[in-house]
Amino acid sequence: MGPAMLSLWRSLSGFALLTGTLFFCASLTPSLVPRSTVSQGVLAGGALALGYGLGILARSLWRYLQLPEPQGRLHRRLTQVCALLCLLAAGAFLSQVAGWQNGVRTLMQMPPVPSAHPLEVSLIALATFLALLMLGRLYRLVAAAVARRGRRFLPHRVANVLGVAVALVLFWALVSDVLVRYAFRALDASFAQYDALVEPQSAQPTSPLKSGSPASLLDWEGLGRTGREFIASGPSAADIEALSGQPAQEPIRVYVGLRAAVTPAERARLALRELIRTGAFERSVLVLVTPTGTGWIDPAAMNTVEYLHHGDIASAALQYSYLNSPLSLLAEAEYGADVARALFAEVYRHWSALPAEDRPRLYLHGLSLGALHSQRSWELHELLADPFDGALWSGPPFRSERWRALTDAREPGSPYWRPQVGDGRFVRFMNQDGTPEPADAPWGPMRLLYLQYASDPITFFAPHHAWRRPAWLEQRGPDVAPQLRWFPLVTMLQLALDMAVTTPTPPGYGHVYAPAHYVEAWREVTAPRGWNEAALARLKAHLTAELATAPDSGAEAAYDNRGG
Repeated sequence: MGPAMLSLWRSLSGFALLTGTLFFCASLTPSLVPRSTVSQGVLAGGALALGYGLGILARSLWRYLQLPEPQGRLHRRLTQVCALLCLLAAGAFLSQVAGWQNGVRTLMQMPPVPSAHPLEVSLIALATFLALLMLGRLYRLVAAAVARRGRRFLPHRVANVLGVAVALVLFWALVSDVLVRYAFRALDASFAQYDALVEPQSAQPTSPLKSGSPASLLDWEGLGRTGREFIASGPSAADIEALSGQPAQEPIRVYVGLRAAVTPAERARLALRELIRTGAFERSVLVLVTPTGTGWIDPAAMNTVEYLHHGDIASAALQYSYLNSPLSLLAEAEYGADVARALFAEVYRHWSALPAEDRPRLYLHGLSLGALHSQRSWELHELLADPFDGALWSGPPFRSERWRALTDAREPGSPYWRPQVGDGRFVRFMNQDGTPEPADAPWGPMRLLYLQYASDPITFFAPHHAWRRPAWLEQRGPDVAPQLRWFPLVTMLQLALDMAVTTPTPPGYGHVYAPAHYVEAWREVTAPRGWNEAALARLKAHLTAELATAPDSGAEAAYDNRGG
């Protein structure tokens, strides 16, 4: 050990290291989805730093109260004992990580990992801890410098408080107003360039029923990468007929990219004009889709509903961001809601003016951040005279106010991850096993359905998990590991990391929604005709195989919704 490292080691508090190690050990336990070696190391290092900081805070309070402390040889012995206990505890927990992670992977039908790479995890955790430790000591130096200047004209303790407060304001301003803003600006430029790429497999459509075609009001390149992918993919009338054995129509798809117009209202008017041009209001079903952060629309959702309605369907979407969902959730949450609101208001105004017997049934859809914004696009009091027909929202983020209010109003005994609200006539919640309502339970005139998995951290994260045990642990979901335990502060860190950088799960778990579950969800919401159980089984098998063989389909979902 070099002189610098020896000096650093001697400067550490034995008690704070002990509290930090407790946090480190807790962070190794499983959470909702599997973790990679790097993410586990970063999480463990962050937890170690947090626990160490709390230990330092407790020691400072002890000293402030002028309580007795061990000195001399006793202090050195206690420090050595703390270090030994830390090593033993860390080693014991590190030896269990592979088993814990494999428990989660087994639930999700993922192959087990032979090792959790404890050495790599420890080294990454140590590097993360040291970086955060240096940042904490820089904060302490700034606070001390401000306090020294304040003591010239303020009482000693008042100057200390002032130093802590000023340093906190300076660091917060640096992080939020300088680093974060610059990072978002750089990321936005990077994502915008990526969005402009034209992939060879995304050929310009020739059908006038698609945006970006020669007959379209919208330029093909201007749709953006995700818009072009949405328009170029999806089943044709021939594909639908081949699978169902019944006559089918070519589905109408409308997509307006960010480059099409400056304001959300202008882009919404373009979408309406494009819907009218394609004859969308002459179809049986019209779906307003709110994309995820990058503008991506899950093919598992839209292909499914187009098959179910034999192509007699139109869909429209507006892009509102280049950033992926977690970044958009932090940077542009209200802006996305404004765009969803603009599309809904424009289309609903035209739709509600049409004769009820001659217009399509109107539905809303959104995944992840799209579900959040789609829920914000309308107000119930606006629809009392003429409600739209329903909505399917999958993986609603934890910030969804309407979702949270409905979940909190669930019937007693109903689990948090699949609640039952009232008699289920207005809103239902569904997971891999369907809804809690019977298959023949009647719906009201408006059908709202949430498709969510108990293992989805984007849905079930909440900041208050730092001090409050999650309600979804009271009755554990079928895809939540029995080894998952709540730890103050640490569980919140685990779930926050789960949202961003963990290993993508197979369809049907976490935040990746499976085509087979979309089939059942769209059946609940839109009640398609002409499908018996055998035909539905064929459809589910076809969509599942199609998703498995689609190029980069899983990577795209991971990229957009995991921060990839």
